[in-house]
Amino acid sequence: MSSVDWIIQSSEKFYNDLKADKNGRYRSWEHCYSHFIKARKSKEVDHDYLSLQLAFYLASWGMYRGSSFLLQKDYKVHIPVVKELLKNKYDALAGIDCIGFKDDSNQKLLQDINSFLEKYYDEIRKNVKGQELKNELSSTLITKILMGTLGCVPAYDRYFIAGIKNQKVATGNYNINSIMQLVDFYEKNSARLESVREKMEVEGMPYPQMKLLDMGFWQIGYERMNKD
Repeated sequence: MSSVDWIIQSSEKFYNDLKADKNGRYRSWEHCYSHFIKARKSKEVDHDYLSLQLAFYLASWGMYRGSSFLLQKDYKVHIPVVKELLKNKYDALAGIDCIGFKDDSNQKLLQDINSFLEKYYDEIRKNVKGQELKNELSSTLITKILMGTLGCVPAYDRYFIAGIKNQKVATGNYNINSIMQLVDFYEKNSARLESVREKMEVEGMPYPQMKLLDMGFWQIGYERMNKD
């Protein structure tokens, strides 16, 4: 079976499983993403509420485990991040189609928000640990935040990385090179992938193209890593 066949099969399985449970854990992405997208068009934004949505989404996706520095903070710690993400500057990244990353200005926006998140959360980590940091901020946290709020990049967690490596579609490191490999994959197979994505929606909004890849490769990685 080709990589695109695997992605179609796996993303549909993930999506159908998610929709089958109205209160399922992975619905938290839908809640978070839809609220952030709607907030971009609203004149009255509740930053406190959006911070709570972001925190619960991150917790649902494993970012509040015992070793996480976020566990030592309440949900309000995300308010400055929410305010940054909602700036008009980043509108182009909200639900962006893969081909949009062929525009250098959008790559620059992605680098800008990456830098902001790294700097902000590193200060929080340093505060929690009470010492200088010895390692870089997890790209898993950065990408999960971006997936949950803008839907612009997949969440580079261990299952997603295992999936893209298994299919030899992109590198396992989160950087522009890896994103562009995913862009090329989507564009090459856009007709088939779009026919699947057009059936996926949340609150009347389409799933972003990057979410389709996120689900598909995550499911592949999950199944490969949890074989009996």
